[in-house]
Amino acid sequence: MRSGVLSWGAATAALVASGAVNSADLKPAVKVPPVRWSWTGGYFGALVGGGYGRTSFSDPYGPSLYGDVVDTPVFLLGGQMGYNWQKDRWVFGVEVDASGAASDGANTCLAASGSIVSANCNASPNLFVTGTGRLGYAFGSQGYTLAYLKGGVAWQHNQGDVVNNNEFGWAPQNATHFEYGRVGGTIGAGVEQAITPAWSVGLEYDYLWFGGPSVATPPTARLPLATVPANITHPSSSYHIGKIALNYHFDADPRTPGWFDTPPYGARPTVSASPIAFTRGWSLESGTRLWLSRGRFQWGAGSELVSRLTYHKLDGISGELFERVDSPWGIFLKGNIGFGRINNGTMNDEDWGAAFAYSNTTSGQTNGRFMYYTADAGYDFLRGTTFKVGGFMGWTYYGQKSDTTGCAQIASSPPCYQAVGGKMVIGSQDTDWNALRVGLSAETMLLDRWRVSADVAYLPWTDFQGRDNHLLRDLTFFSDQRGSGGSGVQVEGILSYLITDNFSLGVGARYWAMWTPKHSEILPNKAQKEGSSPVAEGAFPANYRMERWGTFLQASYRFD
Repeated sequence: MRSGVLSWGAATAALVASGAVNSADLKPAVKVPPVRWSWTGGYFGALVGGGYGRTSFSDPYGPSLYGDVVDTPVFLLGGQMGYNWQKDRWVFGVEVDASGAASDGANTCLAASGSIVSANCNASPNLFVTGTGRLGYAFGSQGYTLAYLKGGVAWQHNQGDVVNNNEFGWAPQNATHFEYGRVGGTIGAGVEQAITPAWSVGLEYDYLWFGGPSVATPPTARLPLATVPANITHPSSSYHIGKIALNYHFDADPRTPGWFDTPPYGARPTVSASPIAFTRGWSLESGTRLWLSRGRFQWGAGSELVSRLTYHKLDGISGELFERVDSPWGIFLKGNIGFGRINNGTMNDEDWGAAFAYSNTTSGQTNGRFMYYTADAGYDFLRGTTFKVGGFMGWTYYGQKSDTTGCAQIASSPPCYQAVGGKMVIGSQDTDWNALRVGLSAETMLLDRWRVSADVAYLPWTDFQGRDNHLLRDLTFFSDQRGSGGSGVQVEGILSYLITDNFSLGVGARYWAMWTPKHSEILPNKAQKEGSSPVAEGAFPANYRMERWGTFLQASYRFD
């Protein structure tokens, strides 16, 4: 499911190609000289992007019982430069881009046996460089729309640690650090729209993959008390990225004759159906979406990890309302609010260093629900009758609640007596995330009635509040959780078709991720029953992470 989450760039290219057939059938109503526009020439610009990544670790001790894959959501900010050659409507180009990345991820690794103290692997890629060739085709009566495929080489810098989890409370916590650059490959697809003689905006999907070097694993403890010597793991990584790019074409003539006299930028039609224009005055777009999504939430306790709960495969469906208000001055307000239910899911409860080296139980999820909203204010610094490009700042909230049912042993766990997926509730988890959003939005008309838009937002500050309820034990308890000062990324892309000048239907994709600093807190346990004592005293270091991604259907109406 993840591999399709951020592929809206490829879908856009395909739909643009199909739309070109209809456009070609339209007969000129007025004969005017063609605009002397060509994609040939050099360009440079800036990009923002984000999406889902993963770093996988091989287990030298044998097939793992659980884990070995670290989710690494990424936000990218960088720039690109390139050169195009156009022959008729075919365009060939070369491009180099470089981006800094904000990313963080961690998960259990090297869990070959319940008798071995497994490790915590974390990864944080922070730099990407690609060099690609592009092959595209210019659509539309003036050739302003370029759909393309690309491929080439990529380079990343990745870093992280392999850290033993709690080793019975007395053994030293061994760890190894890795940091490497690695060459890999990339393929992608996108669409680029000329919005003035010198400027263009592009929306793109990229897939990147990389191998990794040999990384030493730390020696670890096992039962009966013995030492497992150091060994070697081989990390590999891949990423699904959506981008917005803004390019300046330095070989273009800003005074290109006829540019603003013919559609899609002027008022004099050359075809019987010219592209639908955005209003230059006040406008309100209002609509609804149906979001089919999957989520994940993970938290771990202890500087030497003693416990971790991972809620994953949280499949849900939600309905939402969205609005966007545009003013004559380029200032806009936009937002959405949604409510949904979680249909199913799985929870893994891991513990280390008590009477066993490693334990893991799996449980089901029920009674799940989630709620979210975003609210942004921004300014379109580039805008015309068929395009908008703007920056924004805003706020986002995501809240989730679900109950845990049953349990089954995976590794060296105390016996579980409840069937997974049964009606017996053994625990629950509440999560509330708030975050600041800073981002870029872009929207443009393609050909006659196709519209493509995208948002990429970086979350420079997150705040998390949660509660973990344990209900299976005789001494039931709950723990409050908190973490402030983390980061995150939110990416969204939409392709829609205007049925009328004001009503449209569309399809989109969305990926959200947030995480707290590594030294957040889980507060002292509190007994649920009067007279019961908590199982642990004092606050512990902790960390928290969430993801939700999926596709949605959209219907909207614009009031001008």
